[in-house]
Amino acid sequence: MLRGMPPELPTPSKDDIARLPEFPRLGLDRIELVTTANGAERALEHLHNAGAWGFDTESKPTFLKHEVSDGPHVVQLATLERAWVFQLHDLDCRALVADLLARPGTHKAGFGLGDDRKRISAKLGVTPEDILDLNAVFRQRGYRKDMGVKGAVAVLFQQRFIKSRKATTSNWANPRLTEAQLVYAANDAWAALRVYHALGLA
Repeated sequence: MLRGMPPELPTPSKDDIARLPEFPRLGLDRIELVTTANGAERALEHLHNAGAWGFDTESKPTFLKHEVSDGPHVVQLATLERAWVFQLHDLDCRALVADLLARPGTHKAGFGLGDDRKRISAKLGVTPEDILDLNAVFRQRGYRKDMGVKGAVAVLFQQRFIKSRKATTSNWANPRLTEAQLVYAANDAWAALRVYHALGLA
């Protein structure tokens, strides 16, 4: 180990995480689906004063070898109190989401955001500002493997973050998202913000 480098810390295994109590999630009463410009403007009123947002995106999965995704189809932003799930079908809503992501001065914290950044640039025509990939923070603190939201919640809260594989691979381009999709998407962003605060980054 190089002098000055922190000792390498182990990431929790799947078996370790499976034994932990469940991480409490946001319910539908604290999740807002945004499909129009008016809805996006109302969300902005709540997001405006937050110093950081939990951030993630969802794209319809591709299954064929040469199939190219035209995602993201959904963008999620969260404060500690609420989460907003933005669908990007409406062009005016999409433009407001692009403005939000391009806004400097507010950290947008999430996990594994390299692909999200590229897709946003390609689809929305903006470069997201102040993106903070929390995996990089954990690496700086001695975890050499990507932590991901499950590992981070296990380490910081000693709890098990549940991610539905069915929701992960569902059709995020569908005009009508299911309640399960909304809960999945919102909590990915919200849990990232919880981790951001638990790391003392706020």
